[in-house]
Amino acid sequence: MPQLNPNPWFFIMLTSWVTYSMIIQPKLLSFTSTNPPSSKTPTTADTAPWTWPWT
Repeated sequence: MPQLNPNPWFFIMLTSWVTYSMIIQPKLLSFTSTNPPSSKTPTTADTAPWTWPWT
């Protein structure tokens, strides 16, 4: 079965991963995050029990 021959496909996969790792990934990682992590502690909302009018 010719689709099981890894000879041409392995080189294509290896080339694409090298391209991604060396060229595309550093360009993507250079962008600044639009929502950087904050060091503030999260505040919890003050929740009060609901008073149901029919009880």
